[in-house]
Amino acid sequence: MIGLKEQNNASQIASQKSAPPVRRRRQLYPFFFSMGPVALCITSVLLIGLMAVFYLSQVNQAVAANQQLQDITTQQATLNRQDQDLVETIATEQSPAFIADNARKLGLVLADPKTVQILIVKHLLPFIDDKQYIHP
Repeated sequence: MIGLKEQNNASQIASQKSAPPVRRRRQLYPFFFSMGPVALCITSVLLIGLMAVFYLSQVNQAVAANQQLQDITTQQATLNRQDQDLVETIATEQSPAFIADNARKLGLVLADPKTVQILIVKHLLPFIDDKQYIHP
């Protein structure tokens, strides 16, 4: 069995071990626990105001990005319409009727296939397009 002296020593050792954490806990209390109610209210209002400013800043950035997206979408629609108009103009100007009408306006007349003279040039390579030649 444990004697009375040993029990007293054990209780003193236990009380010594438990005392420092209590002191440490008191030292580690956050700052706002030692603040009074007025200071705590003022700090809370300031923090809420700061959060509101950050929120409004984020909303402003979202609105600006949305406006920019709408501007780009409008610009894209305008460019698509211009592209369609240009494709239609090219198709119209490449039609044989349009070419013949413009040739008549310039004073050109249709040639009679019976009166056309053909010149044959020896060693002349025919064109497929501007960059390729047919090699015999």
